[in-house]
Amino acid sequence: MPALVHQFFCRSDNYGVLIHDPASGATAAIDAPEAAAVEKALTETGWTLTDIFVTHRHIDHIEGIPALVAAHHPRITAPEKARAEVPGAAAYVGEGDTVRLGTLSARVWDTPGHCRDHIAYYFSEDKILFAGDTLFALGCGRVSESTYDEMWASLSRMAALPGDTIVYCGHEYTVSNAKFALHVDPDNAALQKRAREVEALRAKGAATLPTTIALELATNPFLRAGGGKRFAELREAKNRF
Repeated sequence: MPALVHQFFCRSDNYGVLIHDPASGATAAIDAPEAAAVEKALTETGWTLTDIFVTHRHIDHIEGIPALVAAHHPRITAPEKARAEVPGAAAYVGEGDTVRLGTLSARVWDTPGHCRDHIAYYFSEDKILFAGDTLFALGCGRVSESTYDEMWASLSRMAALPGDTIVYCGHEYTVSNAKFALHVDPDNAALQKRAREVEALRAKGAATLPTTIALELATNPFLRAGGGKRFAELREAKNRF
């Protein structure tokens, strides 16, 4: 049975996501930005939280873990490189590992760039990628603790996935990302159209995610950079924009 995914807003600009296996009833939160928002999503869906899959250690992605553990006792899976910052996890994972959620399974990718411990979860059978703060709609995460070459490698790996792969990201940054994208790629008709759509969605409070790999390849300047040198120039320019 295919995975079910429920996305919701939390904090000021984070996304929370639940992925549910209908065959077993297992449900995982991808990160835990805010416990109250996750609890509300569980109530709305009627799902029971069994797992939390952490993409990286930043506080806006793990702050809700203690309260959710106290209420539901989920199994925590966290990056191997974030053992110190996410203590008490049942499993610490990295490149090449597989995580299971009932009958569903995901491959773990090391995706350094935004931070040293960042990982992504790729559910290949369902063509779903949980990219955390590595890839955003029309953008990418700020590079820290890693090199631009490492971030470019992480993004290039995501870009090589099938175009119909559905991508869930950690934040609602799409409007500001669209402004920068138009600044550096003003003649891109697909980008112009998407920017208008994004503005309309946000004007009514709607989400601009999830996205797809094909859509990002057509409109995201960071995936369209063509190489690590140009990527570094674009990321530096975005930092100053």
